[in-house]
Amino acid sequence: MTDIDIDTRIRGALDAEDENFLASLDNDRGMFRQIGDSWHGPLGGWAKFAFGIAIVIGVGLAFSFYRAVTAGSTDAMIGWGLTSIALLIMQGFLKEWMFARMNMLTILGEVKRLQIQVARLSSEKG
Repeated sequence: MTDIDIDTRIRGALDAEDENFLASLDNDRGMFRQIGDSWHGPLGGWAKFAFGIAIVIGVGLAFSFYRAVTAGSTDAMIGWGLTSIALLIMQGFLKEWMFARMNMLTILGEVKRLQIQVARLSSEKG
């Protein structure tokens, strides 16, 4: 079997795999399951810590926003408003890290599936 035949078979297998993947998108893991999956593995402790910090920042953000809206003086309103903005930015960066980790785990799973598919095709060749 030539290299061109193998490439053609791999493309054919991946196309079928892509169709199955697209068909199962609605039945795939939801966001909460992906968050739970990110709590396992080598960085699982950091993911749990980041999730806890995100909750603390969210409570602080709600409190500081409330204080900014109900502030009596302009100086207090500016101070609490800037605190709200700072906490909002911190929350955004933390969530970006958490979602990047979830995406990395999803991509890693897809790469593993591709490795299995290539191994199957190479075992059929040999």
